[in-house]
Amino acid sequence: MSKKKVAYIRTRLMCFAAILCSGAGFVVADDSPTLNTFLETHCIDCHGADGEGDTDLQLLSSGQEQSPELIELVHHVIELHEMPPEEMEQPSKEARQWVAEELRDLLAEKTMQTQPPRKQSLRRMNRFQYHNAVTDLFDLRCAVFALPERVARVYAEYFDPVKGRLPDTVAVGNRPLGKSQLIEPRLAGVAPFPQDLRAEHGFDTQADHLSLSPLLMESFLSLGQSIVQSKDFTKKNVGIWSEFFEDPKKDSDSEDSVIRARLTKLLTLAFRRPVEKETLGRYVAFVNTERAQGMAFEDAMKAAAAAVIASPRFLYLYNAADQNIGEDGLDPYSLASRLSFFLWGSIPDEELLSAAGADLLEDKQGIQDEVQRMLKDKKLKRFCDAFPLQWLQLDRMISATPDPELFPHFYFSKYRLSMHMMLEPLLLFEAVLLENLPVTQFVHSDFTYRSQQLNKAYAELGLDVASAKPTGPTRLLFERTPTQDKRSGGVITNAAVMTMLSTPERSQPISRGAWLASVIFNDPPKPPPADVPPLPEHAGIEAETLTLRERLGAHRERADCRGCHEQIDPLGFALENYDAVGRWRSTYKNGRSVNSSGSLFHQHEFRNITEFKEAILKEDAIFAKAFAKHLLSFALGRQLTPWDNVDIEDIIATTAGDGYKIQHVIEGVVLSQSFRSP
Repeated sequence: MSKKKVAYIRTRLMCFAAILCSGAGFVVADDSPTLNTFLETHCIDCHGADGEGDTDLQLLSSGQEQSPELIELVHHVIELHEMPPEEMEQPSKEARQWVAEELRDLLAEKTMQTQPPRKQSLRRMNRFQYHNAVTDLFDLRCAVFALPERVARVYAEYFDPVKGRLPDTVAVGNRPLGKSQLIEPRLAGVAPFPQDLRAEHGFDTQADHLSLSPLLMESFLSLGQSIVQSKDFTKKNVGIWSEFFEDPKKDSDSEDSVIRARLTKLLTLAFRRPVEKETLGRYVAFVNTERAQGMAFEDAMKAAAAAVIASPRFLYLYNAADQNIGEDGLDPYSLASRLSFFLWGSIPDEELLSAAGADLLEDKQGIQDEVQRMLKDKKLKRFCDAFPLQWLQLDRMISATPDPELFPHFYFSKYRLSMHMMLEPLLLFEAVLLENLPVTQFVHSDFTYRSQQLNKAYAELGLDVASAKPTGPTRLLFERTPTQDKRSGGVITNAAVMTMLSTPERSQPISRGAWLASVIFNDPPKPPPADVPPLPEHAGIEAETLTLRERLGAHRERADCRGCHEQIDPLGFALENYDAVGRWRSTYKNGRSVNSSGSLFHQHEFRNITEFKEAILKEDAIFAKAFAKHLLSFALGRQLTPWDNVDIEDIIATTAGDGYKIQHVIEGVVLSQSFRSP
C-alpha cells in the first residue's frame, strides 16, 4: 500500500473515530448513517448482548473492536447483502455502500496496527508440481508418470502464448474419461504417489494438506530411484544427458572438477537458489566415493540425481525472509520459487534465478518484467491444467453418471459426453488467459469452444447441428463458436457444470447454488445440519404435482436452515431451466413451468438466466474480487486472512479501469504485499 493511500486512510479514520467518540448522530449528506447508527439500527437487536445472533457487534458499534477478522466478516456480509436478513428492514443502497467503504478503511487501519497470524511457511510439492519439477530439472521429453488430473491432452501444440490468441480450431483429448488418453510416452516402471486431496473450498496447493509422513518420505526415495533407473531414462528422453550424465571428454578438466561443475548447476536448479559449499561438497564426495568403488560415471551421476529429487530441499517449498528486508518480505529466491510454482507449477528456470540473484525482483518493474516473460512461455499451460480445473471443481464431472434411460444421448459407443463437456470451460479459460480478456468473460462470454458432439447437446438453444456426429475420445476437434445468446457462454451455464451438479435423474438447485456461492462469489455456505433429510432420489419426483422449488421450500422453514437457503436458493434456481445434463427446458415433466426468477444480493431482481447473468455483471467488482481471492489462495497455498483481503481490495481498485483483464489481475496478485511476504 502506498504512503499516500495510508495517509488518506489515516485521515479518514481519524475523522471517523472522532465522530464515533463524540456520540453525535452525524449523518452524511446523502442521509447515510455513521457505522454506529447503522449497526444500532440494523444489527444490534440480533447481534448484541441479548440478541440471538452468533456474533456480538457491541464493541464494533462503540468503536472499540480491534479484531480484523470480525471487521472483515461484517464488511463481507454487508457488501454481499447477506445482512440484515431479507425479512428485516433494509438500509438504502447509499447507506450500505457508505458503511462498506468505512469498514474497508477501518480494516486497512487495523491490519496495519496488528500482526497477521503465523502463516504456513513450509509445504511439500503436490504430485502435479513434483512431476513438472522433475521434468524441468532433467529437461525430459516424455512424461514422468501418468497424470490423470491433467485433463486436456494437447495435440498439434495449439497452446502458444506468444501469439496471444487461441486458434479457432484446436485438437485435444480428455484423459480421465478416455482410457486411451493415458497411453503416452512416459518413463517405464515409474509409478506416481497418490493424488493429493483438495482442501474443502480450496486447492491441492494448501500447506495444511501437504505434509510428508515417514512412509511418504520412503516412497519418494524409491520414486527417485525408479525415475533414474527407468529403461526410458536415456539420452533420447533426457535433455541434459550430455551435460550431466555422459562421461567427461578425455581432454576436459579433472573428473572431480567436472562433477563439481555439473552438480553445482543441477543443485542450484533443484534447490532453487545457489547451493552452499558444504551441501555441494557432500554430493561431490558421494559421487567420488561411488566412482572409487568401481561404479560407472553414468551410474554414479544417476545415483546423485536420485538423491537430489528425494531431498527435502527439493521436495519442500519454503519461504525465507530477506534479512535485508526483515519479516515483511521474501528473499529474492523464495519469491522466484513462489512465482514459478504459481504460474508454471514447477521450479524456476535459470533466467528467473538469475533475476533473483541480480536483485531484479526487488522492485515492481523487475517483477512485472518476469511475469510478462512467464506469461509468454508455453509452461503457462500447466497453470491452465491446474487452476481452472480446481477453481471450477470440474473433477466432480468424472463421477457424473446421468441415468442412461432418461438421457440416452449422453452415452455414445463406450464413452460419455462428459469428456467433451469438461474441455469446453477449460478451453475458454485458456482463451481468456492468452488473449488477456476481462475475467467477466467467465460469467458470460461472446464465444466458446465446442465439438460437434457438444453442439448437438446444446441443440435446443438454437445451434446448428446438421453435421453433428459422435466422435471418439482419442482426438476431439473443438471450434471457436459465437455465443450471442446469454443462455450459453461463460462457465456458469456450461453443460459440464450443470451435469456435475445434478443427480443421475434430476437437477439439483441446492448443489448448483452452493457451487455459485463458493466458486463465483467465494462465499461458501456452511455445511447443512446433520438431521436434514435429503430429497428423495427417484425419477418420479418431477412427475409429481409440486415443482422442485416448492418441494425444497420445506428446508427454508427451519430456523437453522433459513440463513443458508436464503443465500443459495435464488442462485440455484436461476439455473433451473437446465436439466440434469445441461439441456434447456421450459417445463417439468409434469407440465409445470420452470420458475428461475429470484433476486441477487437482495438487490437485483431477475426473471431468467439472461437477467441473472446481467445482474452478476452489474456487480462485476464482487465477482472480480472473488476470482482474485481464488488466485491468491492458490498461489500462497493457504486460506486468506483479513490482511490478505486488504491487498485484494487494492488489486480490484487497480484493475477496474480496464475491466479486470485477467493478466492484469494476475500481475496484481504477484505484486501484492501478501504474495511477497513469508
